[in-house]
Amino acid sequence: MASNRRAFLTATAVGALTVAPAQAVPTGTDGGPRPPSPRAALDELLAGNHRYASGRPLHPHENGGRRRTLAAGQHPFAVVVGCVDSRVPPELVFDQGLGDLLCIRTAGQVLDEAVLASVQYGVEVLRVPLVLVLGHERCGAVAATLEHLDDGVPVPGHLELLVEEIAPAARRTRGLPGDWAEHTMTAHTRWVRDAIRADPAFVAAHVAAARFDLDTGLVSLLP
Repeated sequence: MASNRRAFLTATAVGALTVAPAQAVPTGTDGGPRPPSPRAALDELLAGNHRYASGRPLHPHENGGRRRTLAAGQHPFAVVVGCVDSRVPPELVFDQGLGDLLCIRTAGQVLDEAVLASVQYGVEVLRVPLVLVLGHERCGAVAATLEHLDDGVPVPGHLELLVEEIAPAARRTRGLPGDWAEHTMTAHTRWVRDAIRADPAFVAAHVAAARFDLDTGLVSLLP
């Protein structure tokens, strides 16, 4: 993402959208299910995560009937913007199946125009009510950023984009007590959330941020 876009989004980031109360999911005018409320969508994600973390996942929506139904169209209930880390696959972390989630993954959940366009597709075209930005502990992209800031060695090739996008969060949190990597990941995840919230293309959706714990398997929402 260009630096001027980062500056614009940082300057115009707004507060959280109000989450509507849970409601029923009737049939929409296009023949597919009407999107659930953001609250209901978030509740389903967290309930699925608790099943995953407790070792009792349901592995829903994986059979041939579900696959044949989805061949005619998709109606995911949440967009997850997450990291490419192989230990954090959203469908498993949230115990969801085919057609449930629209997952957009980059190293360190870094934003660029392709990511934003993908989120817009989910919100505007598929009418997804919830966008969740998911960070996680011990992120390799964060570690690479901190190493670069410590030793100043140039970052090779395309990895420079990742460092450029995560470095502002690292610099803001460098003086805080405790784990610099954890502070950086949290600050960066919140910034991505706020950048998406600030974009008028996504006003129809509730945008939240969360942290995945590699040790416990649990997802916790970030304030």
